[in-house]
Amino acid sequence: MRPSGGDPGSAEQPPPIVVENLTKRFGQFLAVDHVSFSVRRGEVYGWLGPNGAGKTTTIRMLLGLLKPSEGSCRVLGYDPATQAKAMQARVGYMSQLFTLYNDLTAAENIRFYGQAYGLSSRELRRRQEEILQMAGLQGRENALTRDLSGGWKQRLALGCAIVHRPQVVFLDEPTAGVDPISRREFWSLIYAMAGDGVTVLVTTHYMDEAELCQRVGFISQGRLLALDTPEQLKRTQMRGQVLEVDCSPTDAAMRVLLAAREGAPKEGAQMPFEEVALYGARIHVVVPEASATMQPLRALLESQGIMVQAVRWIAPTLEDVFISVVRPR
Repeated sequence: MRPSGGDPGSAEQPPPIVVENLTKRFGQFLAVDHVSFSVRRGEVYGWLGPNGAGKTTTIRMLLGLLKPSEGSCRVLGYDPATQAKAMQARVGYMSQLFTLYNDLTAAENIRFYGQAYGLSSRELRRRQEEILQMAGLQGRENALTRDLSGGWKQRLALGCAIVHRPQVVFLDEPTAGVDPISRREFWSLIYAMAGDGVTVLVTTHYMDEAELCQRVGFISQGRLLALDTPEQLKRTQMRGQVLEVDCSPTDAAMRVLLAAREGAPKEGAQMPFEEVALYGARIHVVVPEASATMQPLRALLESQGIMVQAVRWIAPTLEDVFISVVRPR
């Protein structure tokens, strides 16, 4: 269950994050292309895109680490380009690289970051206990960070990023390379923060994580292509309908379907397949109209000696929708 979040931008309480036509160029390369969005208080906002899409560059501008080429942004009312130092005490950041000191213990890392943020000794002692409990590291506080598992390091890194109780937290692909159980536990911590009113912007390329966000922005080649709740994106952004094909062998079926999409002579006339992708042991085929394509698709596969158990229409996954949105029109 996702946290409820607040209302976007009322006059009494403007959104903690506001981005308007934000643009970043590196020479001739356009890394972020006139992006606009806002994030409400207590919202978990997902920034979904492949590597190199512009996700990290956007976060670095919101943190004041890069200056925009054009456009503007505000974080808690601050302009990161000119007021980054004043903003830092109210913002947390966890990078892809888990910026922990491996030769320090878990407790020493917490104390280091707490002191860097100017916490008093009394408050730091309180926060250290809270973070150790949150991270599941009670009893391991004196273990060297290098000896902790990936999941524990991840939760410790989050604890260090929020040791000063920030109002906005930026998480840049925080679960990359972490096992599924640890990822799920980490998201429970994200929900807890949002429930306390913390605004969270998290970048990811995991579709299952994007499903957990209240709203998701699709970014590709620096451009924001779609933005809405996962459910609404599935209803409004999908081009075509999705057929799920249960057949054997799937590798041979993929070759036949891909060849038919391209109209390869061996497979006969081109079929109206807009996308063909493997999802586990089954195949998703995006077509203009499911009912008109189910039987021809089955017949095509069976003509090539492939055993077809079922061809059925299904609701699109968020991955189906993302591929549909980023595919050239």
